[in-house]
Amino acid sequence: MNFTVDVISDVICPWCYIGKRRLEKAIADLDGKHEVLVHWHPFQLNPDMPREGVSRNAYRIKKFGSWERSQELDAKLIAVGEIEGIHFAFERIERTPNTVDAHRLIWLADQNRCQDAIMEALFRGYFSTGRDISNRQILLDVVAEAGLDRQRAESLLNSDEGMLAIKEAEKLSRQHQVNGVPFFIINNEITLSGAQSPDTFLAAFQNVVASA
Repeated sequence: MNFTVDVISDVICPWCYIGKRRLEKAIADLDGKHEVLVHWHPFQLNPDMPREGVSRNAYRIKKFGSWERSQELDAKLIAVGEIEGIHFAFERIERTPNTVDAHRLIWLADQNRCQDAIMEALFRGYFSTGRDISNRQILLDVVAEAGLDRQRAESLLNSDEGMLAIKEAEKLSRQHQVNGVPFFIINNEITLSGAQSPDTFLAAFQNVVASA
């Protein structure tokens, strides 16, 4: 049996990165009789973010009240990330980016069957190496290194292509009343909110099989 997993996420959401790892572990634990097709859909945590992004320090202080509180939360994520094989290097991140262009390129990657590689590159580039993915040249570097044709990607960014996909994803989020990410939709039947454990994903897959 084949499964489809639609993931609503933002590339600057650390729990989305953790959710990706946990989903991958669940897929690896399947018995090999099932194929899992994963599609990533955009969600903007900061839809009003300036195109050039903002200082991460200023953003986090405004959001959490103090830099000390921000660092406390980062420390907890670092600990969880290490368990999942993710190295969060928050000290390298200087800016919180606008993610519209990144989402447009993720849509393009889906058309070219390299979406997983692009998602991984964007997550790793932002969270582990602190690359400013609101800077178009850096963004193009990241996706080109992961296998997306740079000329095609640049052509998309110089147009309105991909914006319709963002609008469609907004409809999908409203349909499922998504107000936080990651959010997973399995075979259009079962929904899971948050970075669930691999066992929870496996149970969802088994429920789909049982209901078939």
